[in-house]
Amino acid sequence: MLVVPPVSLHITPAATAAALASANRGFDYLFANEIGLARGTFSGGAASPRASSSSVSPFHLLGLGVCAFLEAALGMESGLMGEASRLLTASEAGARRAGAEVKKGERGDGGGRFTPGTEYEILGADAVVLIGLTHALSESYMGYFQCMYALNAAHSKFTKLYKTVFPAGLEQYEARSASRAASVASASASVSRAASISDVVKPTFALENGSGGLGAAVEGTRERVPEGEVEEMIVAGTAFGFGLFNLVFSLLPKKVQSLVGLLGFKHDRALALRALAGGTIGRDVHGVFAGLVLMTFHGVVLLLSGYQADEARTLQTYKAIVDRIEARYPTGALWLLNRAKILRMSNDPQGAIAVLQRALEAPQTFVQADTLLVFELAWTLLAQRRHQEAADAFVKLTELNSWSHATYYFIAAGCYVSMGNRDKAQELFDAIPELLTRKKVGGKDLPTEVLIRKKLEFYKEKQKRRGGDPARFVECISISPADVNSVWNTHQRIDDAVAEAHIAELAAFTPPVALAVPSPFLPVVDEKHTPSQDLDTPDERALRALLLGIMHRTLRLYGPARALLEAARGMQGVKISTWIAGVALFELAVTDLKEADGGASAHKEKGKGPEMDKAAWARVLSGADAKLDGALGMAGKSDIDLSSRLDSRIALLRDEIAAKRAMVGL
Repeated sequence: MLVVPPVSLHITPAATAAALASANRGFDYLFANEIGLARGTFSGGAASPRASSSSVSPFHLLGLGVCAFLEAALGMESGLMGEASRLLTASEAGARRAGAEVKKGERGDGGGRFTPGTEYEILGADAVVLIGLTHALSESYMGYFQCMYALNAAHSKFTKLYKTVFPAGLEQYEARSASRAASVASASASVSRAASISDVVKPTFALENGSGGLGAAVEGTRERVPEGEVEEMIVAGTAFGFGLFNLVFSLLPKKVQSLVGLLGFKHDRALALRALAGGTIGRDVHGVFAGLVLMTFHGVVLLLSGYQADEARTLQTYKAIVDRIEARYPTGALWLLNRAKILRMSNDPQGAIAVLQRALEAPQTFVQADTLLVFELAWTLLAQRRHQEAADAFVKLTELNSWSHATYYFIAAGCYVSMGNRDKAQELFDAIPELLTRKKVGGKDLPTEVLIRKKLEFYKEKQKRRGGDPARFVECISISPADVNSVWNTHQRIDDAVAEAHIAELAAFTPPVALAVPSPFLPVVDEKHTPSQDLDTPDERALRALLLGIMHRTLRLYGPARALLEAARGMQGVKISTWIAGVALFELAVTDLKEADGGASAHKEKGKGPEMDKAAWARVLSGADAKLDGALGMAGKSDIDLSSRLDSRIALLRDEIAAKRAMVGL
């Protein structure tokens, strides 16, 4: 265990700058996947980070805590959280003592234009944020309360810092020169997305690709730009922390927002994106973390919202951020992961797979980060119906992290069902009950595990009802359990051939799909006249209708897509898959929006104007909003599985609807 030394009694501007520069070198190693070298730097060059070292500053202690935190969080290794919390607590305490010392005036006049000790306030707030997250990942309900308490304290700190560092708001650091368009692509695009939501945000924060950091990025500001690493840390760190909190709170489910609102939390999504864009300017750890947060946000929007008001711009924004950070850390797993995500979201799954496979061939120096590459690869292979490779990847994940092994096995078993290898599928299914009994993070079953438990019981009951051996329930499974991936919205960006293969598989089950709206892939039949039924429950027929509706929409067959989704929504007698109705209603809203966008594009191509008229868009957008109201009402019911996922998707899609309203002038 690292013995934490006392903070030096003689903190000078030069010593602070040197400690920050050294810690930044450690973070450079960390973001390049060299966690061993990072730890060596953070521990003052000692052979082991657990050795005592008088050179360990609060900056270095934060770095050691971040290493432990990332290992624990990325690998879901709760056993490492204690060490992470201890190191971060030591960093926060050291920052507090250092800040108190420099505020006494002992530092002299070399600290820059900000109040002496501001850099230590930011450092302490950083530590508090991570301490809160370690509590959230602990294995007790008290941990969640401790997390909220810690985040409340950090939120107050960053709000105070924001008012201090940006007394006139972010405008004083905005760059407005169009001639710098090439260097502002990343941050400018991020802010443009925010502007489309609020219609009030203007371009901000030029990014400087050279080594000058913030210095050359601002034109026409009312205050001089930061000089040196310490001032840069203060500006970027404040922008990052303030932006992070506003963005996180804006993404919380409505119920949780109401709860945290009692603690005084408020949020402004547009301002959050502007602040984070400013944070990316910094070349210290805050610049990288701000970029990571923005990457995550844009990736989530592209994956889960179902529809984007301006998908091309969102992708451009995402790519610009990744380009900038990946240029600094070309071997970093987190940036390669996001490069692959961009390719998948750009409808290039083969390119995404190639990036991930190349990255995984490199020597593994940060196993927990590399695990994310395997996770993304597994989902991408599954979406492409490369079932054997996907199954292998999901099983491999059980060797790499401790997150829900039951979920990994369930999906892998579904892959074997799709391949026709039911013996192997049953073998994996049989291992799941023991995995479901293992101790869980937070002491509660994960939402996916609640769903899996119900599905296993459903299969056993069906097998028994049909006269088979319940121990061989795999024999009665028709729709592959691998199709649980619809919850993660992986069907939206598959190519036409894969969608058609899915439809052919689902359409082969009896009874045939009774559909009044013609589909080139489905015969028009009357299911009452079908004596044999593979799908003999409303649950199964509703799930098939939902999946077929999504596939038809992917093929741009909006009429049959809508009819199938309506069938899934209105299916009577569903007992287990009660989540389907709400998801179907959400997907109907997406279908309306995509069809309208397609119609508007066709209208433009025929020379009849750039868009549908405002009245037409108003009807579409209002109708989509109404459907989301209905879906949200269903998601709020206590017996609905995966309701928090649907709640989050609804919130993201509402933002896109608001953005579209602004774009068409409503």
